[in-house]
Amino acid sequence: MHREELRNYLDGLLETACFRDYCPNGLQVEGRAEVRRVVCGVTASQALLDEAIRRKADAVLVHHGWFWKSDDLRVTGIRRRRMATLIGGDLNLFAYHLPLDAHPDLGNNAELARRAGWRIEGRFGEQDIGFVGTPPAVAPAAAIAAALEKLLGRAPMVVGDANRQVTRLAWCSGGAQGIFEEAISAGADCFISGEISEQTFHLARETGVPYIAAGHHATERFGVMALGAHLAEKFGLDCQFVDIDNPV
Repeated sequence: MHREELRNYLDGLLETACFRDYCPNGLQVEGRAEVRRVVCGVTASQALLDEAIRRKADAVLVHHGWFWKSDDLRVTGIRRRRMATLIGGDLNLFAYHLPLDAHPDLGNNAELARRAGWRIEGRFGEQDIGFVGTPPAVAPAAAIAAALEKLLGRAPMVVGDANRQVTRLAWCSGGAQGIFEEAISAGADCFISGEISEQTFHLARETGVPYIAAGHHATERFGVMALGAHLAEKFGLDCQFVDIDNPV
């Protein structure tokens, strides 16, 4: 598959033009023209790039790419090493941030819901990035956290009332603790995201709505996995997901 064909397809599928984001979405670094093998992962770290080289990939497809608004623009240190690996290996780097969180079928939040058995009933938050719905059955927040531990392979942190019965659930993968109040306004009995901040504990305790921090990396594996599987099925690409473990 030609690189430009892949870029155009992904940009259209994920509707990148509809999002205001903290980084450029799509093809971030151009490599060889023909793409047959794609290594998929959460973050374009040095470890993932090294594995892509080892597997003789033509492209790397990630959720967390490069060129964030807050980045130092100088290509030195780890940035130089990463760039040298990518360019030296003639690898393409494709990255999709908010578009991959939000996609209704292949996104991180949609996939998390599908695997956990949650029913999606609506969206909330800026750019409709948050999801709201219902768990498979009414259960305390502690039981939902326990089910997440089995699904994600790591123990979530629960703050607030772990015994509260959850009939309406809100979630947003990654570092979405900042929309906790919006989740409460959307009627959630419990909110799930990846990261947790100091003030999150107080908000959970004072509102009575428990917060579950299930891990930034852990909650953002499924979208890129689903996207890679989709590309493999539709175009016959060899898409391999590589999980560079991250406890955060």
